[in-house]
Amino acid sequence: MFLHTKLETRIDPIKIAFIGCGKFVSMFLAQYNHLNKIQIDSIVDININQAKKNCLNSGLSTESIGKINFSNSLNEILDRDIEIFIEATGNPIIGTVHADKIIKKQKHIILVNVEADITCGKYLSDLAKKNDVICSMAYGDQPSLILEQIEWARLNGFEVICAGKGTKYHPSFEYSTPDTVWGHYGLTKERAENESGMNPKMFNSFLCGDKSAIEMCAVSNAADLKCPENGLTFPAIGVYDIAKTMIPKSEGGVIDYDGQVEVISSIDLDKKDVPHDLRWGVYIVLKAQNEYVKNCFKDYGMVTDPSGNYSAIWRPYHYVGLELAQSIYSVALDNKATGFTKNYNADVAAIAKKDLKIGDKLDGEGGFCARGRLITSQKSKKENILPLGLSDNAIVKKNINKDELIKLSDVELNLPKEVIEAREYQYNLI
Repeated sequence: MFLHTKLETRIDPIKIAFIGCGKFVSMFLAQYNHLNKIQIDSIVDININQAKKNCLNSGLSTESIGKINFSNSLNEILDRDIEIFIEATGNPIIGTVHADKIIKKQKHIILVNVEADITCGKYLSDLAKKNDVICSMAYGDQPSLILEQIEWARLNGFEVICAGKGTKYHPSFEYSTPDTVWGHYGLTKERAENESGMNPKMFNSFLCGDKSAIEMCAVSNAADLKCPENGLTFPAIGVYDIAKTMIPKSEGGVIDYDGQVEVISSIDLDKKDVPHDLRWGVYIVLKAQNEYVKNCFKDYGMVTDPSGNYSAIWRPYHYVGLELAQSIYSVALDNKATGFTKNYNADVAAIAKKDLKIGDKLDGEGGFCARGRLITSQKSKKENILPLGLSDNAIVKKNINKDELIKLSDVELNLPKEVIEAREYQYNLI
């Protein structure tokens, strides 16, 4: 039964709570008045005044805002009659602690916080299963949309050769900081931060490659796909070249393995726009299992490589928080996640963005100090690599050169017990 049909038979409202009220949640709030049977019970944010301002700017009336319980603390709302919590802080350490508490209260959780998912997601998914609740990825974020395409392909008997998304990437962006980010987007600081409430650190993570590594890590772990040998390579191609490019090197493509994740860029090395780019979208590449299927690809005008064996499908856009309701309805009405972590295949390593000195404090994803690279979990454990998700507030104990992989032994960490337990659990799975 379709979710919208099921919704018609739902009597009680679906009561939800947000933890964090930034851009993603603001986009959901803009749709809130048009959604059926979803009721915001609470919003948790460290800055309640800003959260209320974001609600107002998103189109909520003062009357609607007045019906929402605002709090600075998750603990204050854990015992309220809330069906689904949405963790949207973007902080992997805090997000893991929040998720751990929510799941142990036997409440459903949707992780807009992909950072927490890739840092401790396997632990959280297994914990949710143990407590008979759902820990779901957020529809609207690209990983969930990619997983939807993968699910379709596998249900219909296709082998997924490659899966990923598009973005605006250039090697020089890897060294961008929150101070330089808005110029790359063609925005002023005033327009981005004051008018739209955009977080410079978060948006810098989109630009410098951190978010791409994070989201492909999430897809790798959720769909059991491989990582590229040396991190993401960001080939600059348009949608009509996906089927001939995102295939194994042995077949004339650029990927290392059958069944791999990769991100494509919307600009080339000269920073010129690629025609028919997929900057905001997602894609998969699949393979014809036999000559009949290959002929079907041709007969029905599907975009293929020159051999006709490989075909690509893509979705040109993701609507971010505007389509989060899909996850809420899926969890509440179908008791199903819109993607969840099944494996621990991949990690995102922290690499020095500049020369680091003893005593320096790292500032995590999208910051001034480190950038992320997609690696296998085996490499992460074997080489004692510092995951990017654990790097925020880590204190450097030895001098580290620019572009050097940062090891756990290079820094001093002060992690909550929930995060320590989660990482130990995942390492023990390798």
